[in-house]
Amino acid sequence: YSAINNYGASFARGEYLWLLNNDLEIITSDCVDEMLNPCMRPEIGIVGARLYYGDDTIQHAGVIVGLGGVAGHAFVGQPRYDCGYMGRDCCTGRLSSVTAACLMIKREVFDQIGGFSEDLAVAFNDVDLCLKAGEAGWGVLYNAQMEAYHYESKTRGLEDTPEKVKRFNGEMDLFKEKWEERLRAGDPYYNVNLTLE
Repeated sequence: YSAINNYGASFARGEYLWLLNNDLEIITSDCVDEMLNPCMRPEIGIVGARLYYGDDTIQHAGVIVGLGGVAGHAFVGQPRYDCGYMGRDCCTGRLSSVTAACLMIKREVFDQIGGFSEDLAVAFNDVDLCLKAGEAGWGVLYNAQMEAYHYESKTRGLEDTPEKVKRFNGEMDLFKEKWEERLRAGDPYYNVNLTLE
């Protein structure tokens, strides 16, 4: 995933890169505006979307660094029309990370941070990308108004073979080593009183 996106970006000519998985179904009719307008803000480098499973439950409403020991999607499994804890999953706002399944990034940011880390071939590369952007001073924005269905892993398959599990575990260990201090400090966009389980 990292290598193919870096390769594609090397041919792109625009000021913004919009990454879209091939297992997405866009719901928002003005989707280009919903991604581009906030990404054009001078302080924002990356914009992500609100994604649902086919059963209208949340698949992604931002990423919490440290959730589940490494990083995890917020509000997974909550009903689409339930705004969740303090209305958080229905509100657009800054986060540490969003999924690259539907992500827009300024080209200058992508180039500045060196794109995706190819040692994280499949897992956690989007979280790494967002954290690198944050370290470089760019904001990451979760846009709750940009909605799509994400039929996660429909074409790639699940992490269910010994080879895939080994790769996933290796990438998880690599991410934890690379971002050890950040994991220890905690996600600044997540309440320390809430669980990371």
